[in-house]
Amino acid sequence: MGVRPPADDDGDEPDAIEFGIAALDGTLSDADIEYPTDKQTLRSEIGHREVPFDATGHSITVAEALEQVPKTSFENEQELLNTLHPVFEARREATSNSLLSQLRALVPF
Repeated sequence: MGVRPPADDDGDEPDAIEFGIAALDGTLSDADIEYPTDKQTLRSEIGHREVPFDATGHSITVAEALEQVPKTSFENEQELLNTLHPVFEARREATSNSLLSQLRALVPF
C-alpha cells in the first residue's frame, strides 16, 4: 500500500509513503533472494529488516511477520507477498483501532 504525503513545496519528500506489502516488495527487491526459498533463508538474509505496516511509520521485522504464518517455503516472490499480506493488514488494523491512533487522526498536522 502507499499513501501520498501532505503537499509541501520543498520537493524533498518522496512522492508516496510505502508501507505493508509495497514496502516489503521494495525490501525483497533490495535483497538478492532466490526462489524457491524458505523461512530460515529469509530470516537469515532479511529477517532483521524493519518494514512499515502503516502510513505513520509503525513497523515489524520480516522475522516477526514470518513467525505469524504457518507456511515454511515459498515458490516465488508473489507467493511470499500473498502469504504475508494478512499479517501486515492485521497489524495495520490493530494499530489504527488504538486510542492513540484515533486521537492522531483528529489532529490536522
